[in-house]
Amino acid sequence: MSVRRRLTTATGAVLLTFAVAGCSGLGRSAVGTLTYETGNGAKVMVTSPSVKGCHRLAPAGATDVDNETLVDIILYQARDCRGKESTYLPSNSGNSITPGGQPWRSYSVVH
Repeated sequence: MSVRRRLTTATGAVLLTFAVAGCSGLGRSAVGTLTYETGNGAKVMVTSPSVKGCHRLAPAGATDVDNETLVDIILYQARDCRGKESTYLPSNSGNSITPGGQPWRSYSVVH
């Protein structure tokens, strides 16, 4: 193997290492889509939501949710991801509120 080829290979390896290190600080996301229907009948699609923090749903809340991400989520009736009234929604599944039930108003990602 020539010196030039070794130098090129080493340079490529160093650049790849820097590229991976530079991307590792970016926010992680739940790959896929979260689709929900609001209490007003509007359809909302969220693509690759962050895995960090509490996420508020539309002001009218959600009555039907489809989790087509690669991670599980927890739905809450409160706007701050708190309270006993929550629903665990696994990846690639959906859930609807019961007739007369309160809509979901926020969600968090299980990671």
